[in-house]
Parts: sequence; structure tokens; C-alpha cells
Amino acid sequence: MSAKPVNSILFVCLGNICRSPLAEGIFRAVLAERGWGRDILLDSAATSGWEVGSSPDPRSIAVAVRHGIDISRQRARKVTPEDFHRFDLILGMDRSNVRDLKALAPAAMHDRVHLFLEFAKGNARDVPDPYYDGAEAFASVYRMIREASEALATRLEARASVPDSGQASSTM
Repeated sequence: MSAKPVNSILFVCLGNICRSPLAEGIFRAVLAERGWGRDILLDSAATSGWEVGSSPDPRSIAVAVRHGIDISRQRARKVTPEDFHRFDLILGMDRSNVRDLKALAPAAMHDRVHLFLEFAKGNARDVPDPYYDGAEAFASVYRMIREASEALATRLEARASVPDSGQASSTM
């Protein structure tokens, strides 16, 4: 992917009720804390249609609230073909999500699809789905997404400061 600015990010998981709503909410909070990002379009979506229209999982809402983030107004939706044109960066929470996204994406848009932790932190790990686990799994996923969101914001800040030519000037 080129060093062009990222103006829109879509976070994706299987049902869009646990991980991706948290990622959207957490990343929005990280950008607000840094005083920028109001011009970045953020959203989340699912690779499946099972939960379309549903609120985030109550456990995701609860862990977000404990950290001062309100994701309760989000509603699950399924990834659409238009999303591959609308979003500069599409971040799957796990390898299965990335595989499904690349199967849906036009070939020319594959470079927009990445594994979230790998793109943000260079760590080729999945964000595990906490759905069948308890509150501690949701807390662990929250921490994982928070750390990756901090790293992603830092990476995007660095990218935004790169000159358009992609080369540093040798003149003072």
C-alpha cells in the first residue's frame, strides 16, 4: 500500500457485535485523545449477515463503558461491495475475516485489506473472538485492540507527515 493518507477505515469481524464495534469505538477514542481524526471516516461491519441490525454484544458495550467509550448506538451490518471503494483501509480482526474479505473484494482492492494486528503492530496474530467466553476474554480483547489502535494511530500520523513525493528533501 502506498504512503497516501488514510481517510477512511473499516473494522471487520464475523458478526459485527463483539470485536469490530470495539475496534471502531476504541480507535475513534484514540483519535479524539490525540486531537485529530475528525476527518477520518470510521465504521465497522461483518463478513456474515447473522447479526445485521443488532446492537453490539452487551459484554462489548460494558467493557467499552468501563473505559469511557460508548458503542451502544452502533448497529451490525454486513460488508457491501461499495465498502471496498469507500474505505482506504479494511482491517479484519482475524485471518478468517481477511480471507473472506479478499474473496469479496475486487482484485484491485486487495491491497486495502489487512489483518488488524499485523497492519497496526507488525504482529501477525488474530484478535480472538470472545463471544463464547466470559468477561475476562472481553477485557483481554479490549486491551489488545487498545494497544493496536494506539500503534495504528502512530503509524497513520507518521504516514500523514511523509511528503507527497515519498522522498525526503535534501535541501534545508
